[in-house]
Amino acid sequence: MPHPPDSRVDELLSAARTATGDELRSLTYFTEEDVEQLYLRSDLSRTADLVGFAESERHGFHAQSLYANTQLGDYQFTVRVFENGYLTRVIAGEHGVWVTTDSMEMDRFEELASALSSILRSFAPE
Repeated sequence: MPHPPDSRVDELLSAARTATGDELRSLTYFTEEDVEQLYLRSDLSRTADLVGFAESERHGFHAQSLYANTQLGDYQFTVRVFENGYLTRVIAGEHGVWVTTDSMEMDRFEELASALSSILRSFAPE
């Protein structure tokens, strides 16, 4: 599957936009096999290595099982901090997204992850 179901692209983007506002930089959907950038803010260039990013973020599929049944509880999301922004990865089953943003308060990352996770869980199994 090269991208999420067409009916879900707008839903993912709307959820990301609602949680992040103008701080949203990009939204990228990925699976074990595919990656597709669904949104890129107009002031940013398309120079990111999506395949390289996807390789790193796909480790989250394995992490779901590694963290299962621990005293920490279920894995929810990952936030990576960079000099010029943040990357939030959310995975549910066989579907994942990462969102890049400008600086935000931590509770907004939690809102973002919760909204995106709910949408991803609603995807039909592959």
